[in-house]
Amino acid sequence: MRELLADVPGERLLLDEYRKDFRQRDFAFDGYDSWKLERRQDFQEPEDDSWLAYSAGDHGRAFELIEHRRGELLQLSRLAAEHACRLLRVRVVEFPLTPYLTWELRFLRVRAECGELIRVVGPEVIAPYEQVGSLPELVTLGPDTVYDISYDARGLLDGATRHLDPAARDRVAGFVARLYDQGEDIGTFMARAAAGSPVER
Repeated sequence: MRELLADVPGERLLLDEYRKDFRQRDFAFDGYDSWKLERRQDFQEPEDDSWLAYSAGDHGRAFELIEHRRGELLQLSRLAAEHACRLLRVRVVEFPLTPYLTWELRFLRVRAECGELIRVVGPEVIAPYEQVGSLPELVTLGPDTVYDISYDARGLLDGATRHLDPAARDRVAGFVARLYDQGEDIGTFMARAAAGSPVER
């Protein structure tokens, strides 16, 4: 689905450039929802203490550290509300779950409890859009910004390609919104999957 951006020039941003650019543009305009699509099933998060604990086998500590982040997540949701911005995310989930996704689903549930709007879709929902490759990882900000986020072979974030175009932003937001409409609320998904599911291990 990179054809959503095919006719819009993009600027490649290295990791530090991407993070700086994101901070500058985040909540720079009021009244625009932020849409995120997460497709990959495996990442590495070397700067996240909870992920490091989980990947080292200390799952109890990992989940404690997630709980400790509720304050900052609630603050983020309040900030978004002040700017009339909803934070919406679609998470593609395939089974069997990767260790990363098992951890991230717990984190996403807490994010949702703190105000983010998160839904899960399975591979059958996105299959029609992956005839020539996997969907990209996408984020929209404000009225005109789309980030096509990139990762290296190890699953480490290494930057993004930034596209600045209101029509492209609307196309991407509309596409992710359609997936969102077909998705299952993260809380419902986790509750349904709890009994004997690897989601809760």
